[in-house]
Amino acid sequence: MDVSEFDKFAHSYRDMHTKSIAASGESPDYFAEYKIRDVAGQITAAGLPATSSVLDFGCGIGGSVPYFRRYLPEATLTCIDVSQKSLEIAQERFPGAATFLAFDGKLLPFPDQSFDVVFTACVFHHIPETEHVALLQEIRRVLKSGGRFFIFEHNPRNPLTLAAVNNCPFDENAVLIDASLMLKRIRSAGFSQMRPVYRIFFPRALRFLRFLEPMLTWVPFGAQYYVAARP
Repeated sequence: MDVSEFDKFAHSYRDMHTKSIAASGESPDYFAEYKIRDVAGQITAAGLPATSSVLDFGCGIGGSVPYFRRYLPEATLTCIDVSQKSLEIAQERFPGAATFLAFDGKLLPFPDQSFDVVFTACVFHHIPETEHVALLQEIRRVLKSGGRFFIFEHNPRNPLTLAAVNNCPFDENAVLIDASLMLKRIRSAGFSQMRPVYRIFFPRALRFLRFLEPMLTWVPFGAQYYVAARP
């Protein structure tokens, strides 16, 4: 990971993100919230405890933190990132809401089986592809037996997603990952029982159609997707 790249955009990230997704009619908060709402629903369905220990891998400036606190208020939340500047901003935005830690981008500073849940959102397309499996293996190492891993990514099959990424300076070196390829890498890292779930099919102008989205999660053209997997 290029730490300098993340530090460079830390203070301007939210503004750039907002501009890049303008065509959706939504704010970054909309995209942050739906992810945690989905994860919380899956955690409940899996029967994991309300006091689950959660790791936010690549937390950036903490956009997911308030939604973890809203949807999983009793969980213990740890946020890590390679960008010290991003972590400082996150701590300033949400003091006391989580533990914020820096890491070297290779080895997670936690013992084996430390977390019930590991969550990462739109991080891996910034990481060189040659490092993916090793990092996924690290994530698997720190997950408890019976835990859950959730990885969200942009869908390169969606034209609006491609336009948003191409218009965002923060994503200038991003390499989007097709869900089929992500599944292969997650499987190579030793995970099991995984499936892709496609999300965000309608912009705000067509929000009256969003009630259909739960029926479209198998259609590989949503703006984003996630994979839920077990160690």
